[in-house]
Amino acid sequence: MIIAVIILAILVVLAIIWFAMYNSLVKKRNTVNEAYAQIDTQLQRRGDLIPNLVATVKGYANHEAKVFHDIAELRTATDRAQATGSVQDASQADAVFGRTMATLRATAEAYPELQASRNFQQLQEELASTENKVGFARQYYNASTNTYNTAIQSVPTNIVASVHGFQPFAFFQVEESKRQAPDVSF
Repeated sequence: MIIAVIILAILVVLAIIWFAMYNSLVKKRNTVNEAYAQIDTQLQRRGDLIPNLVATVKGYANHEAKVFHDIAELRTATDRAQATGSVQDASQADAVFGRTMATLRATAEAYPELQASRNFQQLQEELASTENKVGFARQYYNASTNTYNTAIQSVPTNIVASVHGFQPFAFFQVEESKRQAPDVSF
């Protein structure tokens, strides 16, 4: 009888530990999903600023077809990232944004009256602010992903993770060209 009680007590303790590990993994997975949603929110905000930026630039640089092509490509990449929810698509949209902003800055330099436009300046400030928010959201996502991935690969939670089908998340990657320090010369 005592052996049965001891075995039952051990099984209850093991079940409690199992549920605690499972709940911990669910919480970590939800944190990663929430972190990705923050990136998605900031990408949407950035995408919403683009039509205003296009309208402002159009007034000054109607013949700059490359700017409008790049902005259309950016809008497509942003929409695809939001539709798929893929970290890879979001990373790709981020890379397209960087190229588009470089083209836009070059165009603005060619049109001093565009740079002097209050509306253009406000949009530039909004985009800079949004980029900071995207950067912080990426950091939070990658930190949450690291915590979650470490948990599902560590003993003993890896057993719970494999039984319940927890899969690792991909990190938000930066394209290779952005990893290199820019050349600054005077």
